[in-house]
Amino acid sequence: MNIKSHLLLMTGLIALAACAPKATDTAADEAAIKADPIAFMEAYNAGDADAVANLYAEDAVLMPPGVPAVTGRAAIKEFIASDSAAVKAAGLAFKIAEPTGVGISGDLGWSSGSYAVTAASGATVESGKYLTVHRRSDGKWKLIRDTWNSDAPPAAAEAPAPVQ
Repeated sequence: MNIKSHLLLMTGLIALAACAPKATDTAADEAAIKADPIAFMEAYNAGDADAVANLYAEDAVLMPPGVPAVTGRAAIKEFIASDSAAVKAAGLAFKIAEPTGVGISGDLGWSSGSYAVTAASGATVESGKYLTVHRRSDGKWKLIRDTWNSDAPPAAAEAPAPVQ
């Protein structure tokens, strides 16, 4: 291979390398998504359904266990207001540790982790895990899907009544 061919090859390789996608720094986005579960927990325990609802996009879907999905920020606000009041009346509190997983892909992100519901004595009455999906809109991350479930097995079904 002569020097002219070698230079042409090297120029082509440099041009290809310049076109390669750059690694995106997602640290700030990951930090914002990691902060949402903590903000959720604090607002939920305070009975601040407005603050919880503001974490969600207008078209978000909340998928709590044991009940139908709740669609839209207004419906989510109503659900949270009722649910957090019931939890507080029962003398319970909702606890979330820092998420154990978080990821970003373009304008979508996710987080996962664990939660606990505790009694005033500090005893854990329920524990489980959650998964959230976020979408970036106007530079802010909003929840678009939110689901969780208990680590406890479902209650046993009652035996059907005998047929007579």
